[in-house]
Amino acid sequence: MAVVTLTIDGVAIAAEAKASILQAARSAGIAIPTLCHLEGVSDVGGCRLCVVEVAGINKLLPACVTQVAEGMAVQTNTPTLQSYRRTLVELLFAEGNHVCSVCVANNHCELQDMATTVGMDHSHFAYQFPKRDVDVSHEKFGLDRNRCIYCTRCIRVCDEIEGARVWDIAFRGERVKLIAGLDQPWGDVEACTSCGKCVDACPTGALFKKGSTVAEMTRDRDRLQFLQSAREEHQWTR
Repeated sequence: MAVVTLTIDGVAIAAEAKASILQAARSAGIAIPTLCHLEGVSDVGGCRLCVVEVAGINKLLPACVTQVAEGMAVQTNTPTLQSYRRTLVELLFAEGNHVCSVCVANNHCELQDMATTVGMDHSHFAYQFPKRDVDVSHEKFGLDRNRCIYCTRCIRVCDEIEGARVWDIAFRGERVKLIAGLDQPWGDVEACTSCGKCVDACPTGALFKKGSTVAEMTRDRDRLQFLQSAREEHQWTR
């Protein structure tokens, strides 16, 4: 196994040559904020919260999809990065309808936790208050598009772990939305296996179990990691 050496926040680290900066940092106990990253599925660099500064490169790089290199010098928590991340979280709150006090994921929400982490207590941007629908056509689960941050974790879990390929992102700009099947009611999509993996993967209250009320929705992240590891090791064939 090829190994490279680099520094992250001044700490010398040895990492596998094909590892990402995020993987190298976490292996050394250095926390880098993320929302679209989920252990066990591929990374897409969508949320941009994990951007870092690399010496000699004049742009910010997403740590989850940037491979380590010999001699690389990385900074993960400079004032520039702190300001950038706070702005990103403010934009996420402003473009959706994230009213924490009446959300099933209140106190169990990664977006809410991230706001605390980056020090956001209000948004400097005008709230858009988009008109988004709620889909409760599925027998077990519901989709509240008001809470969706388009992290695509549900899409990747459904594709890469369950293999059902139920979810996708449709349209652009203010019309963008998460869709099931060919933009059908979720309950009408025959490909859905009702496994609930997408619900476990969701970082907010966008996907939820029916019957959950305010602050009751919790996730089982360990289940997703176990399933992915089991399939990679061919412990079952389904």
